[in-house]
Amino acid sequence: VHPMISAGLMVAGGALRGIDQRRLDELAGVSLPTIQRMEASDGNVRGVVDSLTKVVAAFEAAGIELIGDEAPSAGRGRGVRLRAPQPPVTAGGRGTR
Repeated sequence: VHPMISAGLMVAGGALRGIDQRRLDELAGVSLPTIQRMEASDGNVRGVVDSLTKVVAAFEAAGIELIGDEAPSAGRGRGVRLRAPQPPVTAGGRGTR
């Protein structure tokens, strides 16, 4: 299980494959209200570990790798990873201090 999966990561994962909440509930065998609560979580997804495990497994079966904080990607192919905020780049190409 990925204990540090954020609600935003769940939403983004679904968007990558066009999986909406209703389709995710079908794929994962988890109720729609549960999916809605997970996606409405502030920060990391909260809920029953069994439900989270089913959702992660459904994403993985759809070819979506959810990558938690500080976790390496085990897969290949295209992807998106949210990095820590960086200082803004100035016209000279260097960050501000």
